[in-house]
Amino acid sequence: MPSNKDLPLNNIFIPSKVPSKKLMIILHGRGDSSKGFAFLPPYLNIDEMNYLLLDAPYFYFGGFSWYDLPPNQLEGIASSSAILADILDDLFEEEFNADESFLFGFSQGALLTFEFGARYKKVLAGYIAVSGYIYDTNNLLEEMNPNVNNSSWLCTHGTYDGVLPYNTSKAQVETLQNGGFNIEFKSYDKDHTIAEEELIMIKEWIISK
Repeated sequence: MPSNKDLPLNNIFIPSKVPSKKLMIILHGRGDSSKGFAFLPPYLNIDEMNYLLLDAPYFYFGGFSWYDLPPNQLEGIASSSAILADILDDLFEEEFNADESFLFGFSQGALLTFEFGARYKKVLAGYIAVSGYIYDTNNLLEEMNPNVNNSSWLCTHGTYDGVLPYNTSKAQVETLQNGGFNIEFKSYDKDHTIAEEELIMIKEWIISK
């Protein structure tokens, strides 16, 4: 069972209520931590799901960050992606099944869901990106693991997001969709946060996979 001692990032591990090899990896946004998403597993309340909530590797004003502010994101994205690859390689070696598992990210975590998740060698059951953006859509389409096209992607965004503009993220998702990604894009009347109706939809989406 994962713990802080086993993994290169501090984390919260919440085991499933029934034995299972299903895992949801949860990536928070800038300045937050794994504790900021501790509400999510009990809200989703999926008995057979294990949850791993990770702290990003860089300190940021009392919380953590996955990468630096624009225009200096790339180094952190690459470094965080490498750490995530090591963690998932370890977890999916024996303990959990990649094809039954999910990657969930909010804001910065949503960017990593795309930038890391689409390049990672193993294909997961689903990828959920909430209120994020993509660093370089064309580069992602070139470097992606082509097999992720066979998986399911869910991307949500607030129509009046004051941190990451809705129109920018929507256009980026459309570029990926045109490039072959199976992405379901849903907009919500919200700012840079997670809405109740959105959480209900996300739970239903996960259960349907």
